[in-house]
Amino acid sequence: MKKLTLILLVMVCVLIVGCQEEQLSKAGKCGAKKYEPTWESLREYKEIPKWLRDGKYGIYTHWGPYAVHAFGENTTWYSHGMYIDPESEARKHFEKKFGKLTPTFGYKDLIPKFTAHKFNADEWAELFAKSGAKFAGPVAEHHDGFAMWDTKYSDWNAAKMGPKRDVVGEFEKAVRKRNMKFVTAFHHAANWFFFPVWDKRYDTGDPKYAGLYGQQHEEGAMRNQEFLDEWYGKIIEVIDKYSPDFIWFDFALDSIPEGYVKDFLAYYYNDAEAKGKEVVVTYKGNDIVPATGVRDLELGQEAKLTYHEWITDSTVDDRGAWGYAEDLIFKPPDRVVDNLVDRVSKNGYLLLNVGPKPDGTIPEGARKLLLELGAWLDVNGEAIYGTSPWMIAGEGPTNLGEASDIGFNEADTVYTSEDIRFTVKGDDLYAIFLAWPGEEAIIKTLRLESPEEEEDEEDEDWDDEDEDEDWDEDDEDIPSIAGKTFTIEQDDAEYTWEFKDQGQVTVSGGIAGEGKDGTYEQEGEEIIIRIGTFRISGMFDGEEFEIEEREEGPRYPGFYPQEIKRITMLGDGRELDWEITREGLIIETPNRKPCKYAYAFKIERYHHPKID
Repeated sequence: MKKLTLILLVMVCVLIVGCQEEQLSKAGKCGAKKYEPTWESLREYKEIPKWLRDGKYGIYTHWGPYAVHAFGENTTWYSHGMYIDPESEARKHFEKKFGKLTPTFGYKDLIPKFTAHKFNADEWAELFAKSGAKFAGPVAEHHDGFAMWDTKYSDWNAAKMGPKRDVVGEFEKAVRKRNMKFVTAFHHAANWFFFPVWDKRYDTGDPKYAGLYGQQHEEGAMRNQEFLDEWYGKIIEVIDKYSPDFIWFDFALDSIPEGYVKDFLAYYYNDAEAKGKEVVVTYKGNDIVPATGVRDLELGQEAKLTYHEWITDSTVDDRGAWGYAEDLIFKPPDRVVDNLVDRVSKNGYLLLNVGPKPDGTIPEGARKLLLELGAWLDVNGEAIYGTSPWMIAGEGPTNLGEASDIGFNEADTVYTSEDIRFTVKGDDLYAIFLAWPGEEAIIKTLRLESPEEEEDEEDEDWDDEDEDEDWDEDDEDIPSIAGKTFTIEQDDAEYTWEFKDQGQVTVSGGIAGEGKDGTYEQEGEEIIIRIGTFRISGMFDGEEFEIEEREEGPRYPGFYPQEIKRITMLGDGRELDWEITREGLIIETPNRKPCKYAYAFKIERYHHPKID
């Protein structure tokens, strides 16, 4: 009996071990799945991994046969344009450089020229690590249908054609060697319409090439079962083979039926649970339900601090090219540093793109830019990595326009020495100046205020008058301002004030532009209006409403001088002299710049300061 029990125990152990091993490739196959393919269940997933919160910045690459033509700003959409529009610059360029499009010759014929004979994944990963990136990886498949891994779904892949190497697999090993997290990006939801497979004038209309261009269908037809199954299968294959930590999606995810998307998310999150790892999925626009992934803004950034986390994909080319082109114009390092700092201060992350050459080398301009970014992070990384946004993103005169649902508000913004961004780690506050502040750095947000000083003389006069007269808002001599509209000239601007019930007001003209909503309070004759950062006060006697405006600006109302332990500038380390005034915290800057581009003050604070 004991022998039989022992045998049964061994068999159970073997089954358990086998089940655990199977989980590594088929998440949740053994035992209960934690996440079901429902939005309610998927919302339970912790969508922001700690490694992303701490790492802030990573790199991905747009690299495929589209690197061969090396033309134009919209490099990755070149092959779409050259088929769809006979008058396009892409068509003219292709036919001049490679030959006329025919039913047998086209984009596919660039693949043999995509040799990648100098591709070295370790060199890429080493460069990206030196740039300060904490996660990195390739576009696994772009809209052109050419997979960059050894896939069973199509022979049109980098392992069988062109480089004849498993690019995703080699890149994954090199990235993990350097303790970075691995990214794979998918654009293939849009492949259905990318090539005109219905047009028999071109090779795209030949079923022999359906593995690359897509299966034959009429123009405007809906995606069919075969396409959807392959869309899903390719992602699952990459998860099983390479276990990415980060899956990034381009637009058109909303064109895939929800069931497929929910099945993928449940599979990926259960797979991560089984492997004991944290993963993240990003998406564009409103492509999936909130709190099941992280929203991505393409070439964009939030204008203000947000209470949700977000990421933006940007590129090293100043014109927005994603793939390699011979005439790339690389962004100045200053702008990339500023964009990184701005994003982090507003609860965002940066995924920066590089487009390698067809031979597999990184363009020299991109390499120099990345090394400059890495040099800045070597000095100032303490103010970026492992930080959180503060209660206020920053201060300064330079503002960005609001991003659309998918981004596209990134601009060649030139910041001034008054533009500051904040991050925080523990009790330490970091104030990052986006330009050199000069001999003194002034942080207006951290200004000295007391209840007595905050009231100006006019406020005190009003208080005295209110006390003397004991105004009653309901007194017939002082009617309520609600429901009234006034148009008044003030400071060479015409203001229109529309007072509504429940303390709401709409103001147009002057500081309000075409119209802004705000709030107001009426106490006797005194009216106080607040619109954004402006406080506007005046007196109302039934006919006239005179105003004064005072820009209050951002401030941290709970700040005390006694909080400050010491202040240093990162890269310098010496304790700096400082003073708090009603104008702000004034810091004497070091006599030399410790780095280029942006400058981080570290304000060390007592956790429980002694307040006298």
